[in-house]
Amino acid sequence: MHARLTALIGIGVIAMAMTGCGEPAADAPDGGGVTSGWATLTGEEPLVIAHRGASGQRPEHTEAAYELAIAQGADVIEPDLVMTRDGVLVVRHDLFLSLTTDVASRPQFAGRRRPPASGIMDPNLPEEDWWVEDFTLAELRTLRTRQHQPGRSDFYDGLFGILTFEEVLDIALSHGVMIAPETKEPGYFASIGLDPFEPLVRILRERGLDGADAPVFIQSFEPEILIRLRAAVETPLVQLVFPLNWLDPSAPAIENIPLETIAGFADWVGPNKELIIRPDGERTDFIERAHALGLRVQAWTFRDDRPPADGADPVTELARIYTAGADAVFTDYPATAVAARDAMRSGARPPQ
Repeated sequence: MHARLTALIGIGVIAMAMTGCGEPAADAPDGGGVTSGWATLTGEEPLVIAHRGASGQRPEHTEAAYELAIAQGADVIEPDLVMTRDGVLVVRHDLFLSLTTDVASRPQFAGRRRPPASGIMDPNLPEEDWWVEDFTLAELRTLRTRQHQPGRSDFYDGLFGILTFEEVLDIALSHGVMIAPETKEPGYFASIGLDPFEPLVRILRERGLDGADAPVFIQSFEPEILIRLRAAVETPLVQLVFPLNWLDPSAPAIENIPLETIAGFADWVGPNKELIIRPDGERTDFIERAHALGLRVQAWTFRDDRPPADGADPVTELARIYTAGADAVFTDYPATAVAARDAMRSGARPPQ
């Protein structure tokens, strides 16, 4: 197991001692929908975050995916950030390129295929592939993107290129929506001399996005970079978390980093949705505990074509999370999340 994954298990064991396994929260009261306020930390309606853009309908992290998400009413667009060989922040979810681009069909790059380097946190890596850190921005610009999720349309494959972080910032700011970049594998990139911290801070400062009121949330699964960012900028920060038993099946299904620890450096916590609504449909007290510490909650990830274990339809699943008090949701299908929120705003009864 990777050293940093082992460290996260250790953090989660501390979480058990500090917070216990948690008791289910009380059911929401009977009655109509949310008509006089929301159960969010501030009472404002929850935000819809377009996960990699409208990635259920367009290739992820493309201009088309972000533009569609904004047209569908998303409040926030989300790019994942990785580093090129020449030190540029570009927008990709994975460090390996064959899944979401046509790199395998480019003979000029055939010799770049290799096994993954040590130190990458993601445990689900191919045995060999093409890796973003081996390519300059100019080389990445020659690749075309594609849809990789089974069952989703490939109609737009080959039409769009790879964007830089600054280009996605331009899209968000020009449309007046927020942006929630996630640093992917920042510890690994730092270990190979491509630390994303400096270019990220530089861009935030140059664009005046380093204040607490910036329309930006910086996310990461790795707390180290968020702690560094907290000392450098006031931009809101989001610590992403997942159930501890994903790493250790014998562990309880609680967050892998204690909420009390997160509250010391972050403004938001981003839990996998199973930390809020368990696979059997039972609600936990995660949101109540987070709100008690002053943390807003961004839940991930909602997909129309990936129903939860209890078989709830997409609108029902989202309404349950909204009713529980989530401050934001990540979704591949922003139109559905917006419609579910609109229905609750209009007084439709939320599912219990």
